[in-house]
Amino acid sequence: MSPLARRRLGRAALNAAGVVVFLFAVFPVYWMVTTAFKPNDQIFTTSFIPFPSPPSMDHVSRVFTKGVAGHSIWQYLVNSTLVALSAVVIGAVFALLAATAVARFRFRFRTSFLILLLIVQMVPAEALLIPLFTMVKRLGLYDQLLGLIIINVGLTLPFSVWMLRTFVAAVPKELEEAAWIDGAGRFTTFWRVLFPLVAPGLVATSIFAFITTWNEFVYALTLINDQGKYTMPVALQFFVGQRSTDWGGIMAASTLMTIPVLIFFLLVQRRMVSGLVAGAVKG
Repeated sequence: MSPLARRRLGRAALNAAGVVVFLFAVFPVYWMVTTAFKPNDQIFTTSFIPFPSPPSMDHVSRVFTKGVAGHSIWQYLVNSTLVALSAVVIGAVFALLAATAVARFRFRFRTSFLILLLIVQMVPAEALLIPLFTMVKRLGLYDQLLGLIIINVGLTLPFSVWMLRTFVAAVPKELEEAAWIDGAGRFTTFWRVLFPLVAPGLVATSIFAFITTWNEFVYALTLINDQGKYTMPVALQFFVGQRSTDWGGIMAASTLMTIPVLIFFLLVQRRMVSGLVAGAVKG
């Protein structure tokens, strides 16, 4: 076999593997969306029905009109959006400042601090549930979305700091020193030189923090008692009963739940690409 044929065969094998991975990842989403528009008789049949025929809007209209647990589905979406966006913004500020300090300054126990971040990230979230619940209770933040926001910031902050540290460390110090020579202060150097170059990393950590907070269930269920303050993952549990499960309602609400995530990703992805281009030009 000639080298050209080998390269073509290898490229074809990689493309085939990529297609298999893509189909494996997309199939649950496809099944969720199609089930949301299937009548009940097609949902519970043993036959494979790739697409609903005819499509039914019963489950979607029921979720929109009747809501969940006596509250509108939009209320749960607003709660989830408020918690997720607040956790992303607050976490991004603290993560960027901490990552800059770790990457640019040398201080005692710096390595121990970085190792501690990884150790904290490896601890299961369920193991921290009781002490965090006690802390939130004593601070008077129980049954408050603010308490849930603070907890989610703490859950996503270690990984965000560790990830952002690599982006900050990759920026040459000579760029900051050149700005200092030109008379720029530390804040001006941070805002006009360092921040645009680490913006792609900040976007990547924001995507991680948003998805993690948006899908968080255990703390939202434990720290919130008022059903009107539930987030979307907690609201989905009301479709599961003791004797039956409303699969059509679950799939319809889940499809609605994925739309804000896709919108957030598409909006932030543009910023990430523009930040990468800007960083390459400035570098």
